[in-house]
Amino acid sequence: MIQAHRFSIGPADAQIAMLRWGESGRTPALLLHGTGFVADVWDEVARDLAATYTVYALDRRGHGASHKPGAYHFLDYAEDVCRVIDALGLRNVYGIGHSAGATDLLLAAKLLPGRFARLFVMEPTVMDPRAARSGELSEDSLSRVQGTLRRRAEFDSADAVFERYRAAPAFADWTETSLRAYVRHGFAPLANGRVQLCCTPEIESAILRPIYQAMEQVYVGDARGNPFTSLSAIDCRVRVTTAAKSGPIYKEMASRAVSLIPRVSTLTFDGAGHCVAQEAPAIVVKAVREFAT
Repeated sequence: MIQAHRFSIGPADAQIAMLRWGESGRTPALLLHGTGFVADVWDEVARDLAATYTVYALDRRGHGASHKPGAYHFLDYAEDVCRVIDALGLRNVYGIGHSAGATDLLLAAKLLPGRFARLFVMEPTVMDPRAARSGELSEDSLSRVQGTLRRRAEFDSADAVFERYRAAPAFADWTETSLRAYVRHGFAPLANGRVQLCCTPEIESAILRPIYQAMEQVYVGDARGNPFTSLSAIDCRVRVTTAAKSGPIYKEMASRAVSLIPRVSTLTFDGAGHCVAQEAPAIVVKAVREFAT
């Protein structure tokens, strides 16, 4: 079985935790997880792809063992991806991302033109800047963002986390391997023997605010402006996928991405939900390989 090699990029105060599967020197594939998760949730996909690719995945800022600086705008994440690609000297990259991690790749492709061969993005978080609205988050979305602060952060043990999450609807369809990987690496041990979420409720709430703003078409960005205007300048082939069992907002955002990206094609995963790579890794690998040909 191919095992992941752990390493990190950057100084201690801005460290990006990395995984690598497979031999060096092959065409690189770079995997980006969605909000709340860690690089390890890609393990089943990555081990399969490592037969032909050098596969990398990272803990996105605020997650896992990576830095947690408090800056969680879309371009912050995209610039982290660029740091990784530059530090590793990657070219001809096959970017594979999920949800907000897919967005990281789309925006990084504009920041690093010519470095990506193709992007396979599963239900990216995207707004259409041509239809931007003024105003604040709706009360419902604001309640969801603030509600994250009430999420349980500590458990007696990793086994207790697994049992709790195994019974939760959001994780019901995950493979056991994927869920155990998330529990093992998405929680950190405490001095008292308990475990705590690496992406704490406070961090996740801060991460989710711009995501919900993008969903509702009210995201304005920061001093760097609205990054979604750059999607029309992506210079590589892109496949945007949706999942039949995921919510309408994910399909809507995928549709926005398709309308903005020049060299784009689409795919729908039947019988799967938003976290398709953790529910049915084999069909994701098949689709990823088909797009490469």
